[in-house]
Amino acid sequence: MHSRTLVLRFPREVVDKPIIVNLVRDYHLDFNILKAQIFPRKEGMVVMELRGKLDDFEEGIRYLEEAGVQVEPVGQGIRRDEERCTQCGACTAVCLTGALHVTRPQMQIEFDSERCSACELCVKTCPVRAMIVTFDKAIA
Repeated sequence: MHSRTLVLRFPREVVDKPIIVNLVRDYHLDFNILKAQIFPRKEGMVVMELRGKLDDFEEGIRYLEEAGVQVEPVGQGIRRDEERCTQCGACTAVCLTGALHVTRPQMQIEFDSERCSACELCVKTCPVRAMIVTFDKAIA
């Protein structure tokens, strides 16, 4: 199973077309929308995790590009400043991918950077600013 977090930018000409429905139906891909801004008859942007067999994934990406959608891999990451973190857990409440989670019974906050989609919700939520945006996440 291949998985990648992508930013899809929909130009005005295609924003009203059922592109994601076609992506799922015709290419057998699963998705999780992490963030979306759609302006009907104007433009749109979706951050999504896209999953499926590698061949289906590659064909789906080609379909998106041929349909006029700009496809960009997420080019940033998030890291946690361990010295600043107070283990309050506020970040776990907003983490959509489970990258930030509580380990029980220790009640320790763990951060799995491989599961992180870089949506930045934890950065905005952290009261002590222990979550930091980086721009060096490998794009594979």
